[in-house]
Amino acid sequence: MQRAAGMQLVKDAKAGDQTAFELLLRPLIEPGHRFASAMLHDPQAAEDAVQEASIKAWTKLHQLREGTEMRPWFLGIVANQCRSARRQRWWSVIKTAEPERGTEPPPEDAAGGADLRRAIRNLDHRDRTVLILYFYLDLPLQEISAATGSSPAAVRGQLYRAVHKLRPALAVEEA
Repeated sequence: MQRAAGMQLVKDAKAGDQTAFELLLRPLIEPGHRFASAMLHDPQAAEDAVQEASIKAWTKLHQLREGTEMRPWFLGIVANQCRSARRQRWWSVIKTAEPERGTEPPPEDAAGGADLRRAIRNLDHRDRTVLILYFYLDLPLQEISAATGSSPAAVRGQLYRAVHKLRPALAVEEA
């Protein structure tokens, strides 16, 4: 029943109903922002990327195939927007101030979270994308494949290779 309502919202949005599009997009903004923040490591740039992705989703809604889930489609647009933001010439030149932190580091920093973030940041875009979508947003392989335009088997292989690339950077020892 809920899927039928979602399909009707997509049809209404494709017909130009802005309210229907907002109802479709509302639950996707938060995961989109989390994804963009993890990809760009800058909250303001992530917000800009999600806003641009939202506009692109509205203008390209007619390209959403019938029966296609909205979440992986939108996250694919966010991923492309993040890639575009990182390709811009000034991205590597302009340095932003680090956000102020409390006196104690967050628990993940104490456990090597900063090393993990640095290692993920050094991966190429495709590896970083599948890792973040799988481990950070908990998307199933099927949705990641839809977001990246790859088959589930290709995503599984990409995920395996990305994790394998992280191991030397983190000095993970297997039991």
